[in-house]
Amino acid sequence: MARVTVEDCLQFMDNRFQLVMVSTHRARQLARGSRNAELPWENDKCTVMALREIAAQKVDRSVLNEPLEAMVPQRPRYEPESE
Repeated sequence: MARVTVEDCLQFMDNRFQLVMVSTHRARQLARGSRNAELPWENDKCTVMALREIAAQKVDRSVLNEPLEAMVPQRPRYEPESE
């Protein structure tokens, strides 16, 4: 898909407000690395990729229930050596 329009995505959402909410949430997920892209990047920005995924029905409103942040790996606590 060379160009994604709002009309391409609106048929899969209830209204424009929901489309905005889902696409911004998904774009933030992509930007923060909390979830991998469902389609090849093709040199797109996160916002375009989010709309492409919605138009391809790879992402739906259930994405709103997912966290924005990636899981941060836990580091072992530093404990100073006693002398």
